[in-house]
Amino acid sequence: MVDDGPPPGGEGVVVDVVSAGVCGSDLHLLAWDLPFIMGHEMAGRLADGTPVAVEPVAPCGTCARCRMGDYNLCQIGPPMVMGVGRDGGMAERCVVPESSLTRLPAGVEPADACLVEPLAVAVHGVRRSGVTAAHRVCVVGGGSIGQLALVAAQATGAEAALEARHDRQRDVAERLGGRPVAGDYDVVLEAAGTASALERAVELTRPGGTVVMLGTYWDAAQLPVPALPVAMKEVTLVPAYMYSRSGPVRDFEVAAAVLAARPEVAPLLITHRFPLDACAEAFATARDRAAGAIKVVLEP
Repeated sequence: MVDDGPPPGGEGVVVDVVSAGVCGSDLHLLAWDLPFIMGHEMAGRLADGTPVAVEPVAPCGTCARCRMGDYNLCQIGPPMVMGVGRDGGMAERCVVPESSLTRLPAGVEPADACLVEPLAVAVHGVRRSGVTAAHRVCVVGGGSIGQLALVAAQATGAEAALEARHDRQRDVAERLGGRPVAGDYDVVLEAAGTASALERAVELTRPGGTVVMLGTYWDAAQLPVPALPVAMKEVTLVPAYMYSRSGPVRDFEVAAAVLAARPEVAPLLITHRFPLDACAEAFATARDRAAGAIKVVLEP
């Protein structure tokens, strides 16, 4: 569900949406016919012109996980997520908590800053894996999360490779500095969210290494974990969900800074832009990875 109707109401700060990314999760959620405006990858401007990215969560802030900084695990659960349990950003305007705002650094335009959200997902996964410049890192999956995981790993100083299915994805990874896949890796980030990708990630991991489960496993009930190689190689499986903070620093803020430091990322990843009234075409394009779509963006 998208919206181009009257201004939104409710408590919070009004954001004039400039860009809203179509996430792979949105393609699944569309079938659920949710009673909310979709879109959790969004950026725009405040009434005074301040450019912002929106962290699309409204946690309680008081439960045990929130107090520890793990507000992605807030007791509220999915209803706190914009575009899932409350109205999101595929609209001309949205109302968000002030705590959700991240001011964009110089050099990052709101038209590109819908990438901050998926980059924050990647930053969170890389942080949970403990990647340092000394590690060999590989990413499995060449969609937007995979490409941004490559960028997030590189931000630690690590050299990283990326394995992708489609030619356009491989070309973008190479342009981003991704290395050819060769040998065993200390950390493998699985960014496709499929059983075959998880199996391949374990295969690429060295004995005693780590696989980060960065993708969203929509077919989780049928997900066969490659238990024997995991056990025989003593691979550590690390799940990663959305983003949170480490001490006073939010993954979202780190993502915005990384995007500012890598100005080539947005033009490489954003392959298609559509007006809000062409959302059906935008979603159809986002489904067609073989035709070259990586990140499709709606521009209200």
